[in-house]
Amino acid sequence: MYWSGMFHVRVLKRVIMAKQWGQKAEELEISNKVAGLGLHKKPIESTDDDTADAANPAEASLLMKIIRQGLVESKLDIEIQRKDPNSPLYSVKTFEALHLKPNLLKGVYDMGFNAPSKIQETALPTLLADPPQNMIAQSQSGTGKTAAFVLAMLSRVDPSKNYPQVLCLSPTYELAIQTGEVAARMAKFCPEIKLKYAVRGEELPKGTKITDHILIGTPGKMLDWGVKFVMFDLTKIKVFVLDEADIMIDRQGHQDQCVKIHKRLPTTCQMMFFSATYTSAVMEFAEIIVPNPIIIRLLREEESLDNIKQYYVKCKSHEDKYRAICNIYGVITIGQAIIFCHTRKTASWLSEKMSRDGHSVAVLSGELTVEQRIAVLDRFRGGLEKVLITTNVLSRGIDIEQVTLVVNFDMPMDLDRKADCESYLHRIGRTGRFGKAGIAINLIDSQQAMEICLEIEAHFGKKIKLLDIEDAEEIEKIGA
Repeated sequence: MYWSGMFHVRVLKRVIMAKQWGQKAEELEISNKVAGLGLHKKPIESTDDDTADAANPAEASLLMKIIRQGLVESKLDIEIQRKDPNSPLYSVKTFEALHLKPNLLKGVYDMGFNAPSKIQETALPTLLADPPQNMIAQSQSGTGKTAAFVLAMLSRVDPSKNYPQVLCLSPTYELAIQTGEVAARMAKFCPEIKLKYAVRGEELPKGTKITDHILIGTPGKMLDWGVKFVMFDLTKIKVFVLDEADIMIDRQGHQDQCVKIHKRLPTTCQMMFFSATYTSAVMEFAEIIVPNPIIIRLLREEESLDNIKQYYVKCKSHEDKYRAICNIYGVITIGQAIIFCHTRKTASWLSEKMSRDGHSVAVLSGELTVEQRIAVLDRFRGGLEKVLITTNVLSRGIDIEQVTLVVNFDMPMDLDRKADCESYLHRIGRTGRFGKAGIAINLIDSQQAMEICLEIEAHFGKKIKLLDIEDAEEIEKIGA
């Protein structure tokens, strides 16, 4: 496997916002469509310790890609849409059925894939079909999307032609590196296929003509190389992949850059569009980029509150909340616990207080790099710390079997300070995983917090019971 550029594949630095261009796409019709999607309306997050600590979608996705030990098993059906309902669609149960090049098949098995995942079963026969077919695919993180489109990218390359034939766009440097790592491993036995990163830090002399077959990178750098400096011919591209599309369009300027690249591609180019979510904005943008697509959706596994006991405790202050946590710990046996705070400042205060009182505590908040977050989670998964104090950066996605208790030190609320029911579901869904019973305790210290609790109760139609934290017998019952 050959890689150009001076990069260590497992580079994990703090996510830095990609270079902002903000130029309008030259095709007015497409530009107007993109502008109408309302993609620039997300407020800028503050880094102040006193403000809400929100998850960065790109960082969260990267964390998911790295920390997943295997594919997410899904029993849900795939929803398929196509222009011609009579056109045949195929699915496969083995990688052999795809008739891949022997060395590519060898690479797939070397990565530990024994059989296609649910999304791969349907997506791969379509992606590898002749003539090539365009696709929009949506499924949650960990279901095998990256491996599917990387396999299709590698399969389409003609190694005898020394120029770029495949472009793969990712929203950030770090996500591009992750995709490149998958491609490098899968092409381990195909040294004739050359890949190159088109990301920040990779500089080429003016006048360079790129001879690598696959370019994986961010929109700004790809636009520089392909349009500004004409280091490769966009009209010769056979495959165009837009990965992490929901994150891509959430980053100011990226959608314009994607359109500028897209409009220079030949009409024969195969378009692949992948996203973890299926919002109206994502789909409207997808339909601009991908003509006549087959659309594949793997419905998301719904988190349930059915096997989670929910309680609320009335408190007067932060100190009172802390005493409530200590009372719970003094009475019931807890495997591991996650405590959610609204701000980094509160998380830091609580961790210091619990540590001083002898509790084994880890803290995970927005100022940590992805590398540091992985280290914290690895220690927590390994049982080295029993309590994980975190902000909304961990409200979804991490399944840790030993977690039996989730505490909302602060109730989840949106920018209007109203109940954030979705965050509540994801937060307390960290317990009660894998069919086991879990406990969720909400600490209420104000009328506003009580109103949020009641709104959440009404939204889900599940009773949140009052818990008297001074009554040891009552506490014992919740842990029974």
